[in-house]
Amino acid sequence: MPHTWIWESPDWPEFRWDAVRFAPGLSRARLAQGKVLGAARLLDADLTLEAVAAILVEDGLTTSAIEGERLDLDAVRSSVARHLGLPTAGLPVPPRAVDGLIDVLLDATQRHDVPLSNERLFGWQAALFPTGYSGLHAIRVGTLRGDEPMQVVSGAIGREQVHFIAPPRHGLEAQLDRFLAWFNAAPADLDGLVRAGLAHIWFITLHPFEDGNGRLARAITDMALAQDESQPMRLFSLSAQIQRERAGYYAILERTQRGGLDVTEWLVWFLAQVEAAATAAEQTVAKTLAKARFWLRHQATVLNERQRKVLNRLLDAGPDGFAGGMNTRKYMGLTKTSRATAYRELADLVEKGCLRPTGQGGRSSGYEILWL
Repeated sequence: MPHTWIWESPDWPEFRWDAVRFAPGLSRARLAQGKVLGAARLLDADLTLEAVAAILVEDGLTTSAIEGERLDLDAVRSSVARHLGLPTAGLPVPPRAVDGLIDVLLDATQRHDVPLSNERLFGWQAALFPTGYSGLHAIRVGTLRGDEPMQVVSGAIGREQVHFIAPPRHGLEAQLDRFLAWFNAAPADLDGLVRAGLAHIWFITLHPFEDGNGRLARAITDMALAQDESQPMRLFSLSAQIQRERAGYYAILERTQRGGLDVTEWLVWFLAQVEAAATAAEQTVAKTLAKARFWLRHQATVLNERQRKVLNRLLDAGPDGFAGGMNTRKYMGLTKTSRATAYRELADLVEKGCLRPTGQGGRSSGYEILWL
């Protein structure tokens, strides 16, 4: 009998795949994963924590951005710093929803060896929406969605395009129980990266909650990756890579969910994102090392808090970040100080060998980190 959605297949959720087709991608993903784990061994405990914090900030920002929600960078930095015991001077008190998101991301990875349960999932979903609202709309939190049809749509009212319809509410408890039983006892001969990809597509197809399903699917995927690596701290952000390929992500989800139970194409795409995410993380680790070397070189340099804040922002951006470098206007915005003070303190940073002029911008000349 013809069907529209993958969950309508008679054998759902008995996924099938052609391992030969994704074997090259799996090998490349494993190589990239090994490289970032190897690079991280160059970091001491403090630097590892700093690298993890940078990844976690990126993860929090991007897993929300995928769903169209823009979080404040400093609020996410503050929440991550508080959770990891890092300095929070100058950072705002984060909103409850931001703290809840970071709670979820850390619980998924730091407690990856604890079985996933309904109660844990309900707690995660409730943490994402501590007020019981998603935007201006009251939603069910800490419980499964209601009887209304669950659809993913886009477009103006009257011209909506349906991208996905989730399984009906009836029987959802049994479907979620089946997923959890599989996730907690996946076959030993199933590759860990493949398992993570299967967990993602299975959970997001169930769409068990009224809101937050995408973020929870990515948290479950991070948990599976942490289990694969036996590492409680993530050293690469899959969410950041998915955000970079957001259009492709939604396109492959829709094709997969409209197809049969052969999910080979999804796994090929997913493994390519793991490879790209791990490759990008190598740069994060390198940036963390470069930042540590910079502060070691300037440990005796006398700087005020404003100058340190600006330098850390530039160092966090890395050699390719902060387009145009720092200038007087940006310095004023970051430090809430006058133009004269900003100009004087930037000149002082140049004199002390922390910054150098970019040679661009004329009277609004930019400055960049002097790395060496």
